[in-house]
This record gives sequence, structure tokens and C-alpha cells, in this order.
Amino acid sequence: MKHTVAAAFAAFALVGVGAWGTSVDAAYQLSSEVKTATPALLEATEIGLRTYVNPDAAMQAKPNKDAIVVMSFGTTFKDTRAKTIDATIEEIKAQHPGTKVVTAFTSHIIIDRIKANEGITYPTPEEALDQLQKEGYTRVALATLDVIPGLEYNYKTAVYNQYKHNFKKMTIGMPLLYWMGQEEQRDDIVTMLDALRTQFPQQTASDAILIMAHGTPDPSNAYYSVIQDRIDSMGLKNVYVYSVEGWPRLDDIIPQLKANGIKHVTLMPMMMVAGDHANNDMAGDEPDSHKSQLEAAGFTVGTYIHGMGENQKIRDIFAAHADEAWQALQADNK
Repeated sequence: MKHTVAAAFAAFALVGVGAWGTSVDAAYQLSSEVKTATPALLEATEIGLRTYVNPDAAMQAKPNKDAIVVMSFGTTFKDTRAKTIDATIEEIKAQHPGTKVVTAFTSHIIIDRIKANEGITYPTPEEALDQLQKEGYTRVALATLDVIPGLEYNYKTAVYNQYKHNFKKMTIGMPLLYWMGQEEQRDDIVTMLDALRTQFPQQTASDAILIMAHGTPDPSNAYYSVIQDRIDSMGLKNVYVYSVEGWPRLDDIIPQLKANGIKHVTLMPMMMVAGDHANNDMAGDEPDSHKSQLEAAGFTVGTYIHGMGENQKIRDIFAAHADEAWQALQADNK
């Protein structure tokens, strides 16, 4: 089985250099020895950074007119949006001067509330692509501000698959975390933790840091177990990952804190923005907030209410992943 898989798949490096001076191993492709790949096999092996070149001759005859669409769930918290989502998109714009960069939100509720409260209209990814098509754009690089490839990222790849036939060429980049060092790929989790650790407070033996993730019913929830493994292997003492809506939950972590003699805990979100989950579920004063639950369990609690997007090193990673999609868009069609 191992030899069969190795023969069927081969990694390749996209043109370009990542933000940390390493080659960009962004996608996979079938081995050149596979001559009779079916559409189902091709779709199944389309992982990592994805590229679609429209085979239609009339479409390929159109001139190149390129744009970037940056997709995010969004947030109604205006201040954190400016420091995280907007700041990341400004970095992407600065790296691609003269290129049209569109911000699209996936949450219809958030879109409606921002429009009602701030008078700002954000398009959905579908609306953004419809508008670009009307404006004559022929090639689009899609970027995402997701943390893991969960349900939200699945939605964005579904948009890619639905709309790629409407353009001459389309690419879609990866979220903050994707590769885990498998088959000589980079380890996005280690890179993320190296960036995140710059905002960790000083610790004593009785201090712990709890990083709150979102959680997902998608099997990608397993990323949190890998993150905890990397935390431990990197020697980050008394640092734990838990989630709001997935596994592990806070209840799974509290016994470990007690067993390790922890007295003081710092809570911080492992989310792009510090929105409702960070301000209320994590740090709120209600009895069921994580802060209140920990205090009731006998811990003293501090909170770090800043989205990861406020961390310059995290923004650099998102911008680098967006640039991977852009570089793939600019690469010669194959």
C-alpha cells in the first residue's frame, strides 16, 4: 500500500519563496506515470494549493485581468476587525500594488449587522466573484483567513469549485494551518506556534496558558491534537489548547491543570479576531464563561483579549499564503 501511494502521488514546489526563506511546497499533483486518471481521481488528489486552468479556447483567448479575493467569516466587533482582518488585507494589498483586492465575508448575519450598524456592505464570496466577472476580470486568486481547514474552509473550496469554470484561471490558497510536515511538506503548525509564542506572558511553574480554539464538527478538529503535540515537542511548558465548540473542551483541561499544580491561568484566543467567543465565552463575567469556570475551580485567571490577527508574525503567514495563490495564478499554465 505504501509503495502504491508513493507511486501515485508526488509533491512539487511552486515557484517562489515563503515568508521564512524556505521553498513553498504548496500543492500536490499526480505522478507523471499516471496516464489514465479519471475526473474522480483528479478531484480526490487536489489538495493543498489548488489551481484550475479553464480548457475552453474562447476563455483562454481573453486577456489577463487579475484580482485577489480574501475570504473571511467576518466579525461585528469593529475595533478587532480593523486590527486583524483589515490589517492583514492591507498587508496583502501592499505586497500586490496595483492589484484589485476584494474582501468577502461568509457570514450572512455578520454582513447584515455591519450594513445596518455601520453602513458598510461586504459581499459574500459568490457576490464578489459575480461582480468581478461583470467587471471583466478573467483570473482570480482566492485567499482565506481561516485558521484550520474546517467547515468554513470547506465552504470556500466549494465556492472555488463552483466558480472556477467562469474564469480563465483560478487558484485558492490555504488557511493558516494546513501541512503538518508530512511527506517532506512544511509544518504550518510549528510556524504558527513560533509566531504565537511571541505573545505568551512570562510563566512560573504554577502558571499555565490556555489557548482557546473554535472547534468544528468536521474531522479537521483533529488539528488541535496535533497542535498540542507540537506544543509539547517544542518544550512549551504548561500550554494547553482547548475549544469552544469542539474537542478538547475546558472540562478536559481542568483536571490536567490541577494534576500539574497550576494556580494561575492566562486565557487567549487562537482565533483571527477577538470577537464574541473571546469577549464573552472566554473572558465574560457570566457564570458559564471559561474565566468564571476556572475561578470557581480555584484558579486565578488573566485574559489576553486580542485576536491572532493582531500579531504581525501571524499576519505575515496569512499574507504569505495569499501570495502563494497569487504566484500560482501568475505561473505558466500547465
